[in-house]
Amino acid sequence: MRESRESTLAGRRTREFEAFVAGAGGRLLHVATLLTAEPSDRCPRAQRLLVGALAHMYAEWDRLRGEDPYDRTRQELVTRFARSAWRLHRRSRTWDTGAECGVLARLGPQERLVVVLRLYEGVPEEQTAALLGLPVERVRALGTRAVSLLRSTRPPRLRAPSWTGHRTDTP
Repeated sequence: MRESRESTLAGRRTREFEAFVAGAGGRLLHVATLLTAEPSDRCPRAQRLLVGALAHMYAEWDRLRGEDPYDRTRQELVTRFARSAWRLHRRSRTWDTGAECGVLARLGPQERLVVVLRLYEGVPEEQTAALLGLPVERVRALGTRAVSLLRSTRPPRLRAPSWTGHRTDTP
């Protein structure tokens, strides 16, 4: 009897989690892709980041107690990205791994975190500061710097076809 009840609860938990992933997985993958600055068609680091965050959320699913699972998963993504970015940065002393070529690739890890949380996800400055463990003024400064860097980035110009001056279709 007890085993039947536990299997019913486990089945419900799995269905709830699968429904959450089906509904929020795409947006969370996009957040992870923005954080890692990988192109959206090739994003193995972002996928690993998301899988780790979702595995953690599945383990914590029963302890949510009315909390928003999307916010908790986003927080886990941010935490995992910040830890891995810091390790990468300490190891190489540069952030350019060669694999990054997304729009946010010119930004450093902290700037990228602030841009994604503030501009893409719409998280208020105070919450962003608390999530990253930074003062609000630092978050504001990182956001301002990141936006100015993004504005100064010009997309590559497409080369116009050269015109030789001769028309071949004249009668």
